[in-house]
Amino acid sequence: QTAEELFWEIAAEVMAEDPRVVEGTMMGGRCLRVGGVFVALAGFKNAGLIVKLPAKRVAEIIADGQGEPFAPAKKVFKEWLSVPKADREAWKSLMIEGIAFVA
Repeated sequence: QTAEELFWEIAAEVMAEDPRVVEGTMMGGRCLRVGGVFVALAGFKNAGLIVKLPAKRVAEIIADGQGEPFAPAKKVFKEWLSVPKADREAWKSLMIEGIAFVA
């Protein structure tokens, strides 16, 4: 199973559980949105899960070694986290955390 396949499997569960979460597009790829705000995507340059979280939380997860900064074109997005390692439980938890943050 690819990272993108895992992402969309989890996304389907999340969308079924929370009607505010819908599919959209971001940077030319499919993503999840809540109320028009981008919250998560996968399949972008092998970055795994990319999720929007509070900057402080992103820094904590990076410091714990569980994620990496998201820096397309070398510009770091402080409220975006990349989690390259596919992990169903961690990814779903982070997606739900991201939804709570943007909602």
